Amino acid sequence: MDATNTPNPADETAAAVVVREVLHVGCGPARKPHMPAAFHGDDWREVRCDIDETAEPDIVANMMDLGVIGDGRFDAVYSSHNIEHVFAHEVPVVLREFSRVLKDDGVLVITCPDVQSLGAALAAGRLVEPLYQSAAGPISAIDILWGHRASIAAGKVYMAHKCGFTAQVLVDTLVQSGFARAACAQQAGAFALWAVATKAEASAEQLEALRRQYLPC
Repeated sequence: MDATNTPNPADETAAAVVVREVLHVGCGPARKPHMPAAFHGDDWREVRCDIDETAEPDIVANMMDLGVIGDGRFDAVYSSHNIEHVFAHEVPVVLREFSRVLKDDGVLVITCPDVQSLGAALAAGRLVEPLYQSAAGPISAIDILWGHRASIAAGKVYMAHKCGFTAQVLVDTLVQSGFARAACAQQAGAFALWAVATKAEASAEQLEALRRQYLPC
């Protein structure tokens, strides 16, 4: 048998892997290992997008205008702690941009501060005391409400927070901005909300399966 015509099992395996693309919006220094575990496999290709050129993103763009990206390009959009950086009336603009660059069967995975979870800390007067440790250092209620003080002091004024969300407000905003279905979960101890949203209609069972697949809580 001619060796040049012998099928290579490794090639067949590689061909069987369908690589999907996820747009990592507002990536900052974070990369694929920092994303939810569902995106870690070889079947996902990360495309990093940020307003800050020093983060060395693949795409430099403001999330309110992703015009450099064509319609329906991505299988998923991942946004971590971004939508609180625009005014409340601008959030639907951002979410519509996320929806526009998604394929019809694409999913949005989004996380942002959970202002409702701050209730007990604020009632106890704990505005500036650290609530938890992050990669950026200790985080206090004042940072969660109005933006990371150290980043803003360093000149990154776009890190200021201009709005906030509870679980219900986040779900309502996603649906009102054009997503067909959305589910949200609160991450205890991290003062964060996580949500998954779909452009296409999904049953309650399908939405729950997506929640379990993509959300860490």
